[in-house]
Amino acid sequence: MEAAFAEYLDEFARRDWETLDPGAVTDPVRVAVVGLGWFAREWALPGIARSAYTEATVVTDVDADAVEAVAAERDVTGVTPDGFRAGAAADAYDAVYVATPNATHLEYVEAAAEQGKAVLCEKPLEATPERARRLVAACRDADVPLMVGYRMQTDPAVRRLRDLLDAGVAGEVIHVHATMSQTMLGELGGDHDQWRLDSELSGGCAVMDLGVYPLNTTRFVLGADPVRVSGRTRSEHEAFADVDEHATFRLAFPGDVDALCTVSQNAQHASRLEVTGTDARLVLDPAFYEREDRGFAVVRDGTRVDVDFDQVHQIEEEFAYFGHHLLADEPFHADGEHALTDMRALDGVYESAETGQSVVLDD
Repeated sequence: MEAAFAEYLDEFARRDWETLDPGAVTDPVRVAVVGLGWFAREWALPGIARSAYTEATVVTDVDADAVEAVAAERDVTGVTPDGFRAGAAADAYDAVYVATPNATHLEYVEAAAEQGKAVLCEKPLEATPERARRLVAACRDADVPLMVGYRMQTDPAVRRLRDLLDAGVAGEVIHVHATMSQTMLGELGGDHDQWRLDSELSGGCAVMDLGVYPLNTTRFVLGADPVRVSGRTRSEHEAFADVDEHATFRLAFPGDVDALCTVSQNAQHASRLEVTGTDARLVLDPAFYEREDRGFAVVRDGTRVDVDFDQVHQIEEEFAYFGHHLLADEPFHADGEHALTDMRALDGVYESAETGQSVVLDD
């Protein structure tokens, strides 16, 4: 363990995917940002600006005031959604980042694909598996690259955890525990009139909005996909009458490895991922929120080692990876087919919650 652990402590925040020199980039990928909610304004746009490989050049949103304000603040071109879909500013961008409500991803990705633009689409891919499949097909048929915004996969802490598992530091993996919770209405300003509470727009709330993080991050660090899921959901408060407020689900992976995940939109703020093996436990805590530094620890035989490392701007890393791979003409790992596996699993959790039976995931 000591040799492997020491190796991965060295340059902990390294970009093991980077083959280009960021200082030599003179023509970064120009990005159109579709959707100007709080995440795009506070995290995506700053992340794009911080990345040497990308720059924002166009913005659009159904809120005309937001478009005008952001365009002025960022010195970019603002267009209406109709104008974007018609290609009014298509010469001003090379790629499109879609950060709209889940059920509207498809229409904007289809427009980007028709324009021949690369796409970075937020997760979950869409509100239903069927619409997600149409989205992936649109990019495939147009032969445009599609990356899905699993920001955890480009976070160095998550990548080092995967490295240590691959190096055998934890021994044989036995099980995974993951949790993610927040007081959504309080943390998002107490607004009850929002798309996450509308099942038609979101496809679900606790599972779709939060559950995708432990699901996908577990898949990534284990390098495996679940073969069976089971779960239950519940809602107690009126604001969540149309969606799931709390959820617990189990993911069965090959080799009899189980992941138990709990998520809540109305519980004390927390996020944690713990992988337990025969030789050690690897812990990320905090784990999943972009606005918190990640904590990384290895626990073995009663001894805990907490790693002090340089934190990164998580969204900068995601956009750097996106722009880098476009400029280097390299394929994305988190592509559309990868995201469809999540969509099948998320749908399986809801099916299991309704029927009380576990759901086998088809290949």
